[in-house]
Amino acid sequence: MDIESFREYCLSLKGAHDKLPFQKASTEYDRNILVFSVITKWFCFVNVDNFDFCNLKCNPEESLMLQEQYKGITPGYHMNKKHWISVYFNSDIPDTKIKELVDKSYNLVVKSLSAKERNILNEEF
Repeated sequence: MDIESFREYCLSLKGAHDKLPFQKASTEYDRNILVFSVITKWFCFVNVDNFDFCNLKCNPEESLMLQEQYKGITPGYHMNKKHWISVYFNSDIPDTKIKELVDKSYNLVVKSLSAKERNILNEEF
């Protein structure tokens, strides 16, 4: 999977948008973090230059099972290790599984939205 097809997939989800929120960060690595959100909540982020892994929200129980099943899934880098996973591209994880995990991350975030935010999502998108 390449960055453009990955970005296109993430943006295909209802109401998803992306941004580079760390343009004033002190390191180039941090400045190149592309965040995918629904409303204002993150469901995925990736470094656009070092496109080697993405971070995704994940159900804690599923996270442990996935880490046992795939070498390319680890606790979320620089995130809450209980609720985020790092998913490495070009590892033992098929692209279809990566897309499934993106979908699950997106759905976890949508479920956490307030009723008002869900109404906005349903009305505007």
